[in-house]
Amino acid sequence: MTTEIPTDQQNSRLRETLDHGRETASHAYHDAKDKAGEIAQKTARTIEGNPLGILVGGLAVGALAGALIPRSPREKQLLAPIGKKLGETIRQATQAARETGLRELEEAGLTKDAAKDRAKSLFDDVVKAASNAGSAAAKAAANKSA
Repeated sequence: MTTEIPTDQQNSRLRETLDHGRETASHAYHDAKDKAGEIAQKTARTIEGNPLGILVGGLAVGALAGALIPRSPREKQLLAPIGKKLGETIRQATQAARETGLRELEEAGLTKDAAKDRAKSLFDDVVKAASNAGSAAAKAAANKSA
């Protein structure tokens, strides 16, 4: 025995199902839009709060991508001279920065020998302070028991 639903009832159920589907899709769309806006704002705040970290992260991702993507022979041919020149420039810049930094430290009196002397002096001062504190504690204990 087969029961058939009249056509009007089928149309009504189909409309209800379609309306429900549209409503669900609309809510999902608005929720996704709101979430995307929140993520965009959070990302902007993060970038404003830590631009150097974002730069370093971007460079790391770029370097990783560059390392994983194979180079074509044409790229090697075109980029090899640029890479050599860039490498030499970086080496020279690093050397200049190192020399300038060492010179600045020396001018400020922060040489290896000066640092050793300062550390020794600081250690001597700490030992002297500890010794004086111990003597004071011993005197205080002796005076209390007398």
